[in-house]
Amino acid sequence: MGSQVRAASRHHHPGPVFGQFAPEMMEETLMQLATENEQHLSELSDQAGSFKETQIVEFIFLLAEKWHLDQPARYQAVELLERFMIKQVEQICKSSRDDVRSHEQGEGSSWSSLKDQICDTFVLRLVSCVQLASKLSLHYNIVNSDTALQFLQSLKYSYTKQELLESELAVLKTLHFQINVSTPLAYVELLLEVLGHNGCLLPVKPLHQMCVQLLDFSYLTRELIYNTLLEIAVENPEPSQLQVAKFLAVKEDSMLLAVGIISTSMFILEPRHWAQVVEHLSSVTGITSQSISEFSYAVLKHIVGSPTPQQHF
Repeated sequence: MGSQVRAASRHHHPGPVFGQFAPEMMEETLMQLATENEQHLSELSDQAGSFKETQIVEFIFLLAEKWHLDQPARYQAVELLERFMIKQVEQICKSSRDDVRSHEQGEGSSWSSLKDQICDTFVLRLVSCVQLASKLSLHYNIVNSDTALQFLQSLKYSYTKQELLESELAVLKTLHFQINVSTPLAYVELLLEVLGHNGCLLPVKPLHQMCVQLLDFSYLTRELIYNTLLEIAVENPEPSQLQVAKFLAVKEDSMLLAVGIISTSMFILEPRHWAQVVEHLSSVTGITSQSISEFSYAVLKHIVGSPTPQQHF
């Protein structure tokens, strides 16, 4: 994984405690996550995933490590930045359309200046998203303004504390203050809880640790993994633009990502019981065993760096 390994946190926070979930609450939470996932997929922007490039994700992960943030905060920061930037892009597109009309009326252009402003403030917005994510993890470290400013100054930026506060507010307002969304890690941890409750014997602690490592890996090698998955789906190494567009919903499916990560982790740790876990995951989520297996194949292919024996799947 090269430099990607460095992004895995070296600061260990207490992990989740499994086996304490009331069954009725477990079922309700699973339904809630499934509904949230379906709603997200139904409202998907054409720009979805555009701001989850490896360099951006690695920057966030390393910054979260520097500030000793917990695992959920890392993923939350990535998702916050993605959602915020997509809204910004949509505003640019709207401004561009308005520009055409304003030019016709003899008014000046604001599109170029808006685009420049977004580019110029990208690192500031990224830091603000990490700050906000840290505040959602109330029982761990919160990144205060002094810490954030010191980091920005180390990169030769000269923002003031006021500008930093205004940046946080800009992110909050753009997202209508709806910043606490479920990350793929929440799906993974709930599904591990459900599997344990259903009597699927799992090495819970090492399995959870492996899931986190693979989730990091999937964020950092997102395009490679999903390109492989797309090639499998369309049986063509060069999919059409239409096929790529239709595949966007697969790339943004948090439930599929979660079952794929658990399946792959189980294949690495306990291959003898892998098929049983895949069957359980399929029955709980409704995702086919074939889809889960194909996801695991795509992840493992890029872990080992060469085609893996597909007959195992």
